Amino acid sequence: MSYVGPDFDPPQPRRSRRRPLTVAVAALVPGALLGWLVYEAVGGPGGGAADAVGTPASSSSAPAAPTATAASAPEPTDDEKPSPGAATSAPAVSGPLKGKVVVIDPGHNPSNFQHTAEINKKVNIGTNWKECDTTGTSTNSGYTEAKFTLDVAHRLRALLEKQGATVKLTQDGDRTYGPCVDERARIGNTAHADAAVSIHADGAGAGQRGFHVILPGSVHAGGADTRPIVTSSADLGERIAGNFVRVTGSAPSNYVGDGTGLVTRKDLGGLNLSTVPKVFIECGNMRDSKDAAQLTSGAWRQKAAQGISEGIVSFLRG
Repeated sequence: MSYVGPDFDPPQPRRSRRRPLTVAVAALVPGALLGWLVYEAVGGPGGGAADAVGTPASSSSAPAAPTATAASAPEPTDDEKPSPGAATSAPAVSGPLKGKVVVIDPGHNPSNFQHTAEINKKVNIGTNWKECDTTGTSTNSGYTEAKFTLDVAHRLRALLEKQGATVKLTQDGDRTYGPCVDERARIGNTAHADAAVSIHADGAGAGQRGFHVILPGSVHAGGADTRPIVTSSADLGERIAGNFVRVTGSAPSNYVGDGTGLVTRKDLGGLNLSTVPKVFIECGNMRDSKDAAQLTSGAWRQKAAQGISEGIVSFLRG
């Protein structure tokens, strides 16, 4: 997800007083990040020095819409794709998450670029009006964010269903475009989700690496009121961040979040309009070659889904 376009304006400047993290992330992130540093030191994929604090300035250019290059780009091999059973499995009848509802929001839509008039129409996000959706970004080789988010969503759904959860996707490549950002929030609200996660990948500049989880800020304006979900969403996001570091070996973003992997924003309709605990996760930067090598790997995407899943399970089980 690039920081340009609807729901994706540049993050607001961070307040001078850093928001204290919970015990969960304080315990998980440093230990997992140490493991990542050791992994990098011995030559793991996508190696490099420890990430430092940066700025999101170079992510301000809009990502290119999918092109003929994207259409002709090599797809992940069969052994990298989730099995048909994993993508279509029915909810388990029992398990630790029985009775829990999780909404997964795969960012964008593979066909959005064919419906620019529709996705450019403005919708009310509570505090103001923004475009319905965007096309998303892609790797330099043409692997699109929309394909990435659906793949991870399928893997995540399978993992959660095995735990007994009822899982609903906001879209499954079964729509001509969208849904719009307001409808994405409404789907989670209508389902009375116990947790909702929007999956994305960023389109920042080369050299800007790592993941970050976006938490809703406290918004009370117009039709938006996030106050009831701010605390629970922060808990959800911190647990996902800690488990994502541990399972994937990825480091928190070096360009937003001050190295915590956590960013609070008030400009995202998908969060502003939510009445259930919800976060966004930017799994990496598609425009950085090292991050792109991970994002295009089926094995790594399975780890990404596992990390997100374990964060959700931790949150739902308390």
